[in-house]
Amino acid sequence: MAVDEVAARLDRAFAALGDPVRRAMIARLSRGDATVNELAEPFTITKQAVSRHIQVLEAAGLITRSRDAQRRPCHLNAAALEELTSWIDGYRLAAEQRHRRLDAVLETLKEQEK
Repeated sequence: MAVDEVAARLDRAFAALGDPVRRAMIARLSRGDATVNELAEPFTITKQAVSRHIQVLEAAGLITRSRDAQRRPCHLNAAALEELTSWIDGYRLAAEQRHRRLDAVLETLKEQEK
């Protein structure tokens, strides 16, 4: 997959997660599938606004929807979240390595002072 495609997908996902309502929806879906009505329950926003949030999450690839008779449950796309955490972990690991090197330098300086 091209780097630009990955970057665009990450941009969409992080932009979608920038909204607290959408983060709450992702948190709810992490416990199991839910319908639009179930996702709307804790919020004092219109069903239309909830649907728009769901569309943003779906466009970002963070959730999928299916049809189950009359129900259209939303499902968390765990692979998309894994991609986000992998991207973040790459930077976290690099920062940890820099901190370890700095700690080693500081320890060497302390030893030299003794």
